[in-house]
Amino acid sequence: MSFSLPRFSTARAAAVLVGIGVLFGTLLARVGYLQTYGRQRTIAQADRQQYRTERMPARRGCIFDSTGNLMAGSVQTKVLFADPKFMLEAYQAEHHNLAEMDDAVAALAKILDRNAFELSKLLGEKYETRYLKLAQNLDDTTANAIAALNIPGVGFEPMNVRYYPMGSIGAHVLGGVGKEGSGLEGLELRFEQLLAGRDGFKRTLKDASRRGISVAADDYQPPAHGQHLVLTIDANIQMIAEQELALTCQKNRAKRGEVIVMNPATGEVLALANWPTFNPQNLDDSTPEVRRNRCLTDPYEPGSTIKPFIVGPALQWHVTRTNEVWPIPAKTYAWTFGHHVRHVTDVHFYGPLSTWDVLVKSSNIGMTMIGSRMGNQKLYAALSGFGFGRRTGIELPGEDPGLLHALKKWTNDSTVSIPQGYEVMVTPMQICRAFCAYGNGGRLVQPQIVKGVLDADGNIIAHQRPRTLRELPQAVDPAAVSQIKRVLCDTVIRGTATGARSKTWNILGKTGTAHISEGKGGYSDSKYTSSFICAAPAESPRLVCAFIVHEPDKAIAHYGGTVSAPGAARLIERSLTYMQVPPSPDLALPPPEIASVLNNYSPGLYRQQASATASAHD
Repeated sequence: MSFSLPRFSTARAAAVLVGIGVLFGTLLARVGYLQTYGRQRTIAQADRQQYRTERMPARRGCIFDSTGNLMAGSVQTKVLFADPKFMLEAYQAEHHNLAEMDDAVAALAKILDRNAFELSKLLGEKYETRYLKLAQNLDDTTANAIAALNIPGVGFEPMNVRYYPMGSIGAHVLGGVGKEGSGLEGLELRFEQLLAGRDGFKRTLKDASRRGISVAADDYQPPAHGQHLVLTIDANIQMIAEQELALTCQKNRAKRGEVIVMNPATGEVLALANWPTFNPQNLDDSTPEVRRNRCLTDPYEPGSTIKPFIVGPALQWHVTRTNEVWPIPAKTYAWTFGHHVRHVTDVHFYGPLSTWDVLVKSSNIGMTMIGSRMGNQKLYAALSGFGFGRRTGIELPGEDPGLLHALKKWTNDSTVSIPQGYEVMVTPMQICRAFCAYGNGGRLVQPQIVKGVLDADGNIIAHQRPRTLRELPQAVDPAAVSQIKRVLCDTVIRGTATGARSKTWNILGKTGTAHISEGKGGYSDSKYTSSFICAAPAESPRLVCAFIVHEPDKAIAHYGGTVSAPGAARLIERSLTYMQVPPSPDLALPPPEIASVLNNYSPGLYRQQASATASAHD
């Protein structure tokens, strides 16, 4: 019997070598995987099993008014979460009876006031999930009751909830935060980084039962809590402003309104409000349109409230004098290029008026004559000198620059339109700032709403010092300011703003009633912006107020003197009473050279004012 060796096969040998090569290649790839990506994955998996990393949220900084009242703060609550997979494994391993898990879930549902079957179904559907949020904003009593159940896989993490103790007061200043805790509007958005702080973390080594054992020094980073803002806003004046604005808008069935109160010496904003308003605690209950801060974002044509900012420079540049009489011929004045200018109302016609009374009676014809004499170049210089056409730089988001066309775009129409308050658009903040110049000797203030910043422990780390008046640009000289102030006091005594007359303080102000543009359709005959800008006490103004109401019901009233002036006067009186400002002295009569050219002048009107002031003194 003989045996023969198999014949050598090159193909078979090659196949074996290829197989051995593939095997070694696979082994090498596996080793490479385990030494690189696999190693990192294994380490990460072991790390997850051995350690628990907890985020330590920073507490959002508070916002205080100028007197220390809390306007926005943070309340720490708890978020309830579950690890359904760990919960199932724990009950299977320790109890071997899932009925106990059902009982625990039922007890949990009762505390949370939820349906036990639905909660159990949710946990069952998410059994592979390692984190499932079950409830948030839990108070300590509820959290303690849940903790007493000692359910494996159920835990808590801290949650900061933004809290506005004053409700809607100051809503458009404060803004609001979203569900994730980030600022969405107002100061909450503008100072998000400062208020939010920086979250910390804690990495805890745990045992097989997921109980914490230790924390290494390198595994702990405490949170850096947010800093606090201190505002120039006075919550009491803010409340008064919101009340008077709401009352005025509701009484006149207006679409919307704005009011700003400022300190003319410093530019500090004491109140800023829009109507309708909203509650920052519940942003979902309001629309973006309602939350928009129109005091900064929505410019409008100011109408006759622009006139003091033209007449003041005209007096300074000797274009006119307060006792110069303008030959106003009729209710309608035919100006050049076929333009016709009507008097401010269809009811009153005063005849010739002095420059003094052009402001007091708000004569459009008189302003057209003054504007014509000034010319476009000086009209532009006057308005740009008061800051119109550019942002004020206040520390709030979304400010609009308004509209003041470059001089090269002005036409002959501009000479007529702009002195009447058309073809120029201003924001309430701009016009309030500009009127501050007539309360401080002619200086253009820098509006300010943030007074300072405190660290998390309440220590002052930044203080916004208002610029002194000497550091501010001069919009109009003191001599012209003195004249305009006295003229505008007469607006309240015998002019278009008698509804703003006060028994206690001398108020100076200017009304405005502007038709609202409808674009290519021209100006509406039924829609108006009714406004009043004022300051008090006239002898040394402590407050400046811009009070603007849009689209009041014409069937009720639409002139600035009847719609806005009374509400602004009440605001001024209530605020000055709160500030304990002494009553004004008697307002002096116009000098003889002025009185002789005033329309229907009667010293008795001033004696009535003096009598009212005297009774207030008593």
